[in-house]
Formats: sequence, structure tokens, C-alpha cells
Amino acid sequence: MDKPQRGFWCECWTQDVNDETGWPALRASFDAYSAPQADRWVAVALRTISPALDPDASDEAWGWLYDGRIDTRRALLRMEPCTVSLTHASTRITWTIRPVVFLPLLHRQGIELPACAYDFTPHTRD
Repeated sequence: MDKPQRGFWCECWTQDVNDETGWPALRASFDAYSAPQADRWVAVALRTISPALDPDASDEAWGWLYDGRIDTRRALLRMEPCTVSLTHASTRITWTIRPVVFLPLLHRQGIELPACAYDFTPHTRD
């Protein structure tokens, strides 16, 4: 990748709904380069965990897979952020998908470093 590229930053967060002071915990992240790839990441996760979910959460998961996924895909094609959430027992699981621009990183091999890079000296043990 040598030019900025549009894509989607996907995250999965969990939070205990009974803990009012608890912060959400990031469980996974994924860089997707197309709308289908982004919503597929959520779909695979939901299909994988659905057998372990309680009946209500499983219904929420399959509801999104059958009906909500097309709305998510359409929103992503319009470059709009999306969220998919369900609650299992006391855990709220939320997948977020946000449009982003991925910037290329430069390789240092064969490229002269800026002058300031040589101002730093390694820390040596006494």
C-alpha cells in the first residue's frame, strides 16, 4: 500500500451491564478494506458465538444475521459508521465499524533518517 486507502476499522467491546463504574473492554479489532469484509467479520463472530449465547442473545444475533446485516452493509457502502450489539447474561457485546483512511507507512531501509534522529544517544549501563 503506497497511497492512502479507504477502509473500515472494526472493534469488538464487552461491558458488564451490572457494573455501573466498569469501563468497556476492547476484545478484538480488525482492519477491513471493503464493506463486505467488515460486515463479514461481525457475521463470523456472531455465528461462532451464537451456540454459547442464551436464547434471547442468540435471537438477537440471528436477527441481525438475517435482517439487520443488509442494513449494515448499505450503511457501510455509504461510508457511515455502524454498531451491532447484543446482551448475553450480564455482558453487553458491541461491534463497531467505522470508515477510516489507512495511511501507508514508510520503510526505513534505504531512506536517510531525519537529522534529529542522530541527536539521541543510547542509554548505557554504568
